[in-house]
Amino acid sequence: MIPYTWLEEAAERIAPHIRATPLSYDPNNDLFLKWENHQVTGSFKARGALNKVLILQPWEVQRGLVAASAGNHGQGVALAAQLVGAHATIFASDHAVPTKLEAMHAMGAEVHLVAGGYGEAEKAGIAYAAQHEAIWVSPYNDGQVIAGQGTLGLELLQELATLPESTWVVPVGGGGLIAGIGAAIEAFFPSSGATSQSGETTPPSRKPRLVGVQSTASPYMHALFTRGAQEGVVELESLADGLSGPVEAQSLTIPLVRSFVDEIVLVEEIEIQRAIVYAWERYRERIEGSAAVALAAVLENRVSARPAVVVLSGGNIQSEVHQALLNYGKS
Repeated sequence: MIPYTWLEEAAERIAPHIRATPLSYDPNNDLFLKWENHQVTGSFKARGALNKVLILQPWEVQRGLVAASAGNHGQGVALAAQLVGAHATIFASDHAVPTKLEAMHAMGAEVHLVAGGYGEAEKAGIAYAAQHEAIWVSPYNDGQVIAGQGTLGLELLQELATLPESTWVVPVGGGGLIAGIGAAIEAFFPSSGATSQSGETTPPSRKPRLVGVQSTASPYMHALFTRGAQEGVVELESLADGLSGPVEAQSLTIPLVRSFVDEIVLVEEIEIQRAIVYAWERYRERIEGSAAVALAAVLENRVSARPAVVVLSGGNIQSEVHQALLNYGKS
């Protein structure tokens, strides 16, 4: 489990370096929308990377940082490396989003492209870190990374303190974000009538229902959640590139997701496309596919309960891709 003190310490540790992102309400759809695309680096991933790196000892910093990323985690690690004066080496798929690769380079990271998908990049990164005795910064399989992501949950709990029973809808890849949010929720709503970490006895009916969302093109955590194994999953190309790839064997997130999450639903690629277009046309917000899965789930009634709290996890979509989707939506 992730201790509540870790979440509190993470929030204090990273506060000088991140933004408290906007939360808006759409009364027509009864949705609360958490716009993490406004985060530094354009993604929630900065939270976990910063929390992990900022607690490293000087001798660990000197060894350098290694990560694998579809792009957003890599930017978070690169930012953290700048703050502590470390060298960052990022492994990414050779067909990662160019904008994300360019951003990692611009932040001073050394980027190695690996043939294949995220899974191959992760294996290469883990091997490189072991060979060079560098510090491996997993995007999800690390308690301090999860605690950093959980600070988003703490923000929401503070912002929605008076909200009655609701359903929270969160994108899922390796499970770091939803595990961290789940840990925050569990700390505030530990059990029926129990005293929460805040020292108050909270009515159990207010505990949010937690739902994860993945694309049908890469449903690894869905397979682990529903049948206990990810073998046999066929991965296809997806707009939700940040959620792609298998989950590291025996990842911390697997039992945490099983413990905290009520359901994981799947959305189709065409539904992700429609959600990206909808976010722009209705809210004038630019979101990437990995964020759009959560919005798609409520727009397509995969999650029908209201009010719903939708976490829009990032906005780092290639400009040309975004424009093409908008143009396609008009045709």
